[in-house]
Amino acid sequence: MPVVSVSQVNNYIKRYIDQNKHLSDLWIKGEISNYKRHYSGHMYITLKDESSTLKAVMFKASASRLNFEPRDGMKVIAFGKISVYEAGGAYQLYIDSMIPDGKGELYAAYEQLKEKLQHEGLFDNQYKKPLPRFPQKVGVVSSISGAALRDILNVLKRRYTICDIVVYPAKVQGIGAADTICDGLRYFSQNNACDVIILARGGGSIEDLWAFNEEKTARAIFECNIPVISGVGHETDYTISDFVADFRAPTPSAAAEVAVPSSAQLVSYTKQCNDRLNHIIHSKINLLEMNLEKFGSEYIYSKLNSMIDNFMLCNENLISSCKSIVETAVLKAEFNLNEADTLLSTLNPFSVMKRGYSVATMPDGRVVDFFAMHTDDEFNLIFHGGSANCAIRRIKYE
Repeated sequence: MPVVSVSQVNNYIKRYIDQNKHLSDLWIKGEISNYKRHYSGHMYITLKDESSTLKAVMFKASASRLNFEPRDGMKVIAFGKISVYEAGGAYQLYIDSMIPDGKGELYAAYEQLKEKLQHEGLFDNQYKKPLPRFPQKVGVVSSISGAALRDILNVLKRRYTICDIVVYPAKVQGIGAADTICDGLRYFSQNNACDVIILARGGGSIEDLWAFNEEKTARAIFECNIPVISGVGHETDYTISDFVADFRAPTPSAAAEVAVPSSAQLVSYTKQCNDRLNHIIHSKINLLEMNLEKFGSEYIYSKLNSMIDNFMLCNENLISSCKSIVETAVLKAEFNLNEADTLLSTLNPFSVMKRGYSVATMPDGRVVDFFAMHTDDEFNLIFHGGSANCAIRRIKYE
């Protein structure tokens, strides 16, 4: 009869559990008990529900990224894997990330993180970057299926069609949303892909907006080398992103208003500059004419009069040239506006849908992942002008 050691048994069980894919990526909901933070930075807890307990460990690198301070009795949702601690012969949950569960816990975590980041100086005005007056490219980090993006595009098209718009599609709610938001901010920052970034989503509960209250999102905004405008939620909603961003707008539409100037205002400003220039020139001429009256000598007067005539002629030519330059600039600006408007309409994702294309989304708004679909799953097909609720009857793989 073969005899094995304790270590061999524990090692076999560990390898067997580690190979089980159902135990490798788990979201587990429970209440914290026996909380202990080791001097090394590792965190040890027990998760429990009404009838069971599960020992868990969160190593220093993961624990340092928490937005809140855990405590006994706090309800949480932990993500990680089940594995075996060979030396003790016990299985436990190895936690990679953890979030509070429940509105009260979320508010507490929100206040904890806000106080922490404020103490570090992430909200200080000295770090706020100025917004560009005339951006050539506007980056948008938002959901491509949300109303927030449509509102932003409508405002930008109405106010300042000569700028390019680059949209980074991101999840704005649910698991993994903060990661895609951070990816979008880093994409624009590392590639210098725009002059200003609008970070936006529509309103919702604190749970819906939680991705904008996570520490990783706050630090990605702070580290971004491009000015960020936060347009998250409604006017009464305040997220951590609002405090870290270079400018906080009450709504996504307001964020678009802040990001770009109004073309009509620019044309009006050009006209005002032209009027002021004419007024200054004529004021100078009138002042010279008044000074000439003080000279009694006919000779000097005739000489000065000749000089004034030459000056008037040069002045009229200058005024004519200035008017021509301004008029040419206005016409060029109007041409560029129209050309950019046509280009934007061509590149508008919603124009693609007019040509017969559609977008498939899950009932919760996520874009359909084909390899995650199953027979009888329901999804929505969004067309230009409407949508349809569909169900899968058969799946065909290429």
